[in-house]
Amino acid sequence: MIKQDLIERSPVRNFENTLGGGVKPGEIGVIVSKKGLGKTSILVQLGIDKLLQGDHVVHVSFNQQASYVMTWYEDIFTELAKKKNLDKADDVKADIVSKRIVLNFNQDTVKTKQIIKTIKALADGGSKPEAIIIDGFDFAKADADCMKMMKDFARELNVSIWYSADTDVVGIPECISRYAGDLDVVLYLEPKSDCIQIQVLREHGDKEYKTDLKLDVKSLLIAEK
Repeated sequence: MIKQDLIERSPVRNFENTLGGGVKPGEIGVIVSKKGLGKTSILVQLGIDKLLQGDHVVHVSFNQQASYVMTWYEDIFTELAKKKNLDKADDVKADIVSKRIVLNFNQDTVKTKQIIKTIKALADGGSKPEAIIIDGFDFAKADADCMKMMKDFARELNVSIWYSADTDVVGIPECISRYAGDLDVVLYLEPKSDCIQIQVLREHGDKEYKTDLKLDVKSLLIAEK
């Protein structure tokens, strides 16, 4: 399989179609669940999909070291390439890695304003991303205006933004619901006996609805239809 086929046949296409086109430039999405259910895996798969399409991605992690995040990308790309028998996989991997920047911050010392400043500096230096991933964000520690700032930034830079956050409650936790006006998509991961179901809690103005989206419990890859 060539790279273009991998893009066109990716489960991410169904993922986006189910979510009204997914998180588009200028929009923000959030994935919430208990720890260890696959939030990072989904974000990395979305990141790899953007990279395969020639887009640049900035991946910001608050809960994992940069080297660990890079291992996620390495392992998931290798799994996808092997599963689809990707032609010239090493060349494709080298190309996508050149378009990805991984940043690791401590949320106690780095606020949203500083994240925006850092990414603006990267853009000004010639590394403008088309997608931003912010993994392990603690909304309970966030400033009251952080999502408005990030939404304005997403529109200014014409970039899509995905967050992930841990929660022990079913549904949208209170610390996230207060930012509802600036969030376009909110997903919740629910463990089942044979899969991890991806539930839609909010999607471009629509309330909760059921989908066929799920993760394979072993690989944590988005399942194909």
